[in-house]
Amino acid sequence: MRLDKYLKVSRLIKRRTVANEACDNGRISVNGRVVKASYEVKVGDRLEITMGPRTVAVEVLQISETVRKDDAAAMYKEL
Repeated sequence: MRLDKYLKVSRLIKRRTVANEACDNGRISVNGRVVKASYEVKVGDRLEITMGPRTVAVEVLQISETVRKDDAAAMYKEL
């Protein structure tokens, strides 16, 4: 699954366009590397999302095309 879509489906970022812009501006890194929105996310990847002064680090636990709002948090683990 593409990184921008994963961020939206997992509800780490509210909209896919915002996720795409964050990737383009170098605010998202995977396993220590800044990546583009087209990066293919895999289980076990470590994502770091920097939005303003706040940085969120998560580990990908599950990848799913669609998920209910209540189950979205099960797709990742905060570090």
